[in-house]
Formats: sequence, C-alpha cells, structure tokens
Amino acid sequence: MIITVTLNPAIDKTMTINNFQSGKVNRESGVRIDMGGKGINVSKTIQALGGESTAIGILAGNAGGFIRKELDRMGIEHQFIGIDGETRTNIKIVDPVQGSVTDINENGPFLPLEVLKDFEELTMDLLTETSLVVFSGSVPQNVDKDIYKRLVDRAKEKGAKTILDADGELLLEGVKAGPYLVKPNVHELERLFSTQLDSIEKIITHSRKLFDYGVHHVVVSLGEEGAVFINPKQAVLAKGIKVEVKSTVGAGDAMVAAIAMALDRGASLEETIRWAVAASAANVMTEGTQAPSLDEVMRLIKEVTFQHII
Repeated sequence: MIITVTLNPAIDKTMTINNFQSGKVNRESGVRIDMGGKGINVSKTIQALGGESTAIGILAGNAGGFIRKELDRMGIEHQFIGIDGETRTNIKIVDPVQGSVTDINENGPFLPLEVLKDFEELTMDLLTETSLVVFSGSVPQNVDKDIYKRLVDRAKEKGAKTILDADGELLLEGVKAGPYLVKPNVHELERLFSTQLDSIEKIITHSRKLFDYGVHHVVVSLGEEGAVFINPKQAVLAKGIKVEVKSTVGAGDAMVAAIAMALDRGASLEETIRWAVAASAANVMTEGTQAPSLDEVMRLIKEVTFQHII
C-alpha cells in the first residue's frame, strides 16, 4: 500500500497572464483552481495512472473542506486530521509568452504539537512491512525541521519503504534517517551540499554520498534535461522529452508517483525510469496542477531514452 503524507497542503490557484509585469496591473487570461500540496499531487497522479494510495495529512477551514470534497470526488482514499485556521492558498502565475512560472506561496496554519503527535501515531498505525510511504513538501512554520527524519526512522522500524522529496533543512535532516529513495532536483541537491553541480559526474558523486546514511536510491530531476537515477552499482541518465509545456508545477510530484508505483510493484530499474520520465513529461502538458493523462504517459513511454553512465 502506498501512503502519501502532506503536512502543509494547499489550494493551487493558477493564473495565466501574458507578459506578466511585476509592479504593474496585470489581467489574467485564464484561472484554474486545484487541490495541491506535494503529497496530494503524488496521490492524484497515482490515481490517474491506475494505482491506489491513501493520502494523509492536516487540513483546516473552508479550503481544507474543498480538498476533502475533491479527494472524495476523485475516489482517492484519505485520512486527514482537521485543525483550526485555514489551509493555505498558493498562487501560480504562468506567463506563456515569457515562458515563466511565478509562485506565491502562503505559509499555512499553525499546527498544534499535540495534533502533530496524533498525526504521527495515525501514520504509524497505517504502516506495515508492505507499505511504501512518501514524505514530501513543506511543513507548517512551527514544525521542527527534523520531522521527516523522525517519521522516516519510525516508518523503517515498521518495515516500510520510504521516499523523501523535500528541500532545505527538511532534506538535510531527513536524509540522516536513510530513506529508501531520495528525489531532489538538481538545485535542491546543490543546496544540500552547498556547491554547484555543473556536470553529471558531480551530481553522481555527490548523490552517492547519501548512501553513507543508508539511502538505497537517489533520483535527481534535471527539469527539461531529464533525470539521473543512481544506486550503489549503477547511474543512468534519462533524457528529457520535448513536449508542449503548459505548467511545470507538479512535474516532480508526477515523477515521484510513478517511481512509488514502480517500487510498489517490484518493477525493474529500466521500467521505473520509463514510467517516471514519461509521467513527468506528461504532467507539464497539463494546466495548473492536474495529474497527467494516462494516455499521454503511455504514448511518451515509447519516447524515453537513457544511457548507463557508470
């Protein structure tokens, strides 16, 4: 069973604005509202690809109610704890003329520590030795940055496999618990090691340093350039697929979803790579933070190419 954790979910309001100008009055040419948060995005893609997951996390207020209704509508199993306040709303400004995406993200509600403890116990109660749990995204401001480290440690004690997709201190602390798989993008990996990684060789060398913590796999996404899949014995560079880009938001989440499904089903490395790259490419072809189309993923799988580096 795949479980996705979203401690700081959001409503994603995506506005399309041609020639967006900071400090000026801008008129939108299209607006889309989706439920979001990285873990929820992972669950949406898993559902779109024909899989099943349970989405868990924290929700608040009317925005939280909207997310619950959307999860129900889509048929995604979920167990969220409700708190006071209001789940955040994030604004995504997509400028198709300049080819840019501007994110304006709220911080989210205060999370009482007693509720956080209840959430940790809910998570552990759901896990078994056959579970695969995805920890991803930001956390409320008052939550300690070692939260993913703590959750990964406890999940491993239950025998579950873990995937970590985070940034900054959350990633820095989280990798110390030795998640089964870590999926940073190249910029997050650079921040983790405080150095510029301007070659595939440097990316591979630094990624392998994470194996010292007990990590088994590292997947580094490179945006339109593709991704590098690294384990102690192999490093594979998968080339990006040229597609029409409507929004890059959620592309990494789609990749994580495909990887989680592949791991859960015991797929080979090559099969995992094809699904992950195709799902990510298909995701950028959608507006807002929609999940990719299964038909598009199946079509793009045939276009995935990769080479073994080491």
